[in-house]
Amino acid sequence: MEPKPKKTDTKNPNSFFDGVKSWKKEFQILRSIALESKLTEEIKWGQPCYTWNGQNVFLLHGFKEYVAVLFFKGALLKDPKQILIQQTKNVQAARQMRFQSAEQITKSKNTIKAFMKDAIELEKTGKKPILKKTSEYEVPEEFLRILEQNPKLQTAFSELTPGRQRGYLLFFNSAKRKETREERITKHIPHILNGKGLND
Repeated sequence: MEPKPKKTDTKNPNSFFDGVKSWKKEFQILRSIALESKLTEEIKWGQPCYTWNGQNVFLLHGFKEYVAVLFFKGALLKDPKQILIQQTKNVQAARQMRFQSAEQITKSKNTIKAFMKDAIELEKTGKKPILKKTSEYEVPEEFLRILEQNPKLQTAFSELTPGRQRGYLLFFNSAKRKETREERITKHIPHILNGKGLND
């Protein structure tokens, strides 16, 4: 992801746009389009985020290969031309519009504005995407065996927030080899017992 500018003032989004190094021109064009939406511009997670009544509608963020508009409920937006992109298979609701040049953004201005307008209308309806529950995520056999043998660990894992539980299950399952899964599980048992998530 685009490195966060130093000392970004969360109350002053100008500090992000003034300090950004990569995709500077692209960010400026996207910002001008975003501001036409009349949403509140804030800095969240180090990125410019646009909100309606305190609810996140979309944000702008940059990566090495592209700059993007991320719609928090993008999976619910009408997208007949399949423009919106799911970052990874584990991203449930959010979708991106990706750009690799200022010219591409300028040419797509009307489409961007249409998606932003739809995203705002969607937010006003209060509709929420149906997210998979933690119980729907596969528990790897190696972890299941350890949980059955360790009631204390079982209790600690069940007391983690659903998001932390999902983080561990996705991380354990992403290892193709049994040995790697066992290694990851063993390494993170102390974290789970301490009530910590994968990245805490």
